[in-house]
Amino acid sequence: MQKPIEAMSGAINELVIYQNPLLFLKVWELKRNSVLIGNWHHHKEVEFVAVDCGHMVMYTKRETVPLADGDVFLIGSSQLHRTDRPSANPIRYVVLQVSLTQYLDQSTLPFLHGFSELTNPLDDLNYIFRTDPDARREAHRLVMHIFAEMQTKRRGYEMAIAISVRSLMLLLVRCDKRALLKGSDDVEIIRLKPVLNYVDAHIAEKISVHDVCRLLNLSYHYFVKYFKKVMGVTFLDYVNFKRIKLAEGMLLTRDLSIAEIGCSVGIPNVAQFYKMFRRYNPCSPKEFRLRLREGSGGEGEAGEE
Repeated sequence: MQKPIEAMSGAINELVIYQNPLLFLKVWELKRNSVLIGNWHHHKEVEFVAVDCGHMVMYTKRETVPLADGDVFLIGSSQLHRTDRPSANPIRYVVLQVSLTQYLDQSTLPFLHGFSELTNPLDDLNYIFRTDPDARREAHRLVMHIFAEMQTKRRGYEMAIAISVRSLMLLLVRCDKRALLKGSDDVEIIRLKPVLNYVDAHIAEKISVHDVCRLLNLSYHYFVKYFKKVMGVTFLDYVNFKRIKLAEGMLLTRDLSIAEIGCSVGIPNVAQFYKMFRRYNPCSPKEFRLRLREGSGGEGEAGEE
């Protein structure tokens, strides 16, 4: 189908309010019995749409995709999209908005490049759901399971949701026949392990490329190229990424001032800390702390699809 031709000017930059500050996601159900035309919008979080019953149309900058019972659609971070339901037939679908980078840890480092969408948007992985019925069914089940766990909040629901999010990530990796999420070679990651450990141990200090070059006995220029090839990001970007992710956790769990947290993650200049924080978040550190500590403020249809 052809792309939608409507103007995308005035698209909404949606601020996603997480339902649990430690899970970095929002999941909710939409039921409709009337014609719906959504507004163009985008958000930092990755989005999964799982249709339970009915028909709808998903528009992105590149394509127009009809969705029906059992279908799943993936929208990458900050990608423009909107939905349309041209008929008045009932529809029910679940929307999961999640910051996948928050689920990256040592075990997923080989796939940092792909899930961080540094070169390709995750939208490109929708071919999996179109060509692999088993993967589509499993993705649909996982999204619905995350929604059910968030609704019931049974003991341990945080663990159940975190496991399901990582299962979604694993599903994408294993079903990606085109290797869009191709990870780095284990041997290469192991070779960089002393550098990665050094960053973790000295995150509050000044870290220079020359310091880590000596760990591997590599020249400056070779190390810079090698690290970028293996990790998919520059060494400086990796360090900044780790610092901001650590700061996000501290903002939620530590009773420290913004300046103290900046110092704790190796960015003592408050202005620089704010600037760096905004590279990874659509808000300031203070706004991040207040927004997540206050909770979702309701789970209705804010930011309608």
